[in-house]
Amino acid sequence: MAKSTHVVPNKDKGGWDIKQSGGQRSSGHFDTKKEAEDKAREISRNQETELVIHNKDGKISRKDSHGNDLFPPKG
Repeated sequence: MAKSTHVVPNKDKGGWDIKQSGGQRSSGHFDTKKEAEDKAREISRNQETELVIHNKDGKISRKDSHGNDLFPPKG
C-alpha cells in the first residue's frame, strides 16, 4: 500500500495536524490549515507520497500525488 501524508483537523487542541498513513503521532501541529498544507506538501514531495487534505469534518477535501502516481497525466 502506498504511503500518504494527511492534513487533518485536531479535535482536541484545535488547529491542524500532519499525519502519515498508519501513524498515530502527528508530524506537526499548525494553527491554520494553510500552514499545515504548505508543510505537508513539502514533506509529501520529499517522501514522494500522496498528499491528502481533509476538511474540518474529517472528510477528504482533495488529493495531490507527489511521486508514485498510478495514473500520471499524459503529456
